[in-house]
Amino acid sequence: MSSPRPQTLALIHTGGTIASRPDPGGAGVTPQQAPELAAHLPGLEDVQVQTYQPFTLPSPHVTPRHMLQLAHLIGGLEGVDGAVITHGTDTLEETAFFLHLTLERPFPVVLTGSMRHAGELSGDGPGNLRDAAQVALSPQSAGRGPLVVFGGDIFDARTVTKVHTSAVDAFGGYPGPIGRIDQGPVQRGGGAALRYFAGPERRHLYQPPTLSAHVEVLYAYAGWQGEGFTEAEARADGLVIAALGTGNLPAELLPLIEATKKPVVIATRTHAGPILPLYGYAGGGATLSRAGAVPASFLNAHKARLLLLLLLSLGLEREEVRRVFSDGLF
Repeated sequence: MSSPRPQTLALIHTGGTIASRPDPGGAGVTPQQAPELAAHLPGLEDVQVQTYQPFTLPSPHVTPRHMLQLAHLIGGLEGVDGAVITHGTDTLEETAFFLHLTLERPFPVVLTGSMRHAGELSGDGPGNLRDAAQVALSPQSAGRGPLVVFGGDIFDARTVTKVHTSAVDAFGGYPGPIGRIDQGPVQRGGGAALRYFAGPERRHLYQPPTLSAHVEVLYAYAGWQGEGFTEAEARADGLVIAALGTGNLPAELLPLIEATKKPVVIATRTHAGPILPLYGYAGGGATLSRAGAVPASFLNAHKARLLLLLLLSLGLEREEVRRVFSDGLF
């Protein structure tokens, strides 16, 4: 009887804290070329690892074009059972959501990173990488779209967000994780218990050949009179506003939104919750919707920006954009 084929994992390094070290010259912590992070992790001894490093960047330097590069790289992988992307945490949720919108592969894709670099005590990178690899290689993870694994929790790319600037359990997002991986006794082949709390959901893909559109985000605050709106509207093909509460703005924004023909998507600056066009005062959500604004459903502003960027790059008009957001086609 022939032995079973060993599993193959694509390990894609992009930089971030998980690949960072203190600079010997005292310039701070910066990402380096990928260390052999998977070389001695328990549970991965029998896994064949194919390593890729398309770029080495801190995540604030990652752009949608880098995300598209990742989508193309993963889209060309053959003969692998799963893929893990190591990524800086500041924009990890945006890359995960971009891949959620653009990437369809038969194998699981999991993103992870770390909050502590390898030079710190109790670095969390190796544990997160082991968890992510085991989730990516599990048949239970197939058909779920890109996932984020951090601190043993498994998150859906649509809802995950970074909720703390420095804590090890930095990721959350309403309504919470969709699964959990817990490590049991260390043994060859791993001792992990993997459980999902929700089934896979349908996804809708948007795959423009290029990212030709330009979308900007504005942030609402008490007393905002629309400063920056006119300039951003002139530069951009569409706007996203992180509005107040369920999607409300000061009255001064209403005529500005009424006057533009470009899509203006209303998200919320609140940590979680949907946009509900309820209020009929000037600048309330109902008046903004009648003025042509597009409610962002439950997407936060930076995820709404990525979706709008893809839709506009595909040439969709404002009412088509509205349908995608209102029908939850993402």
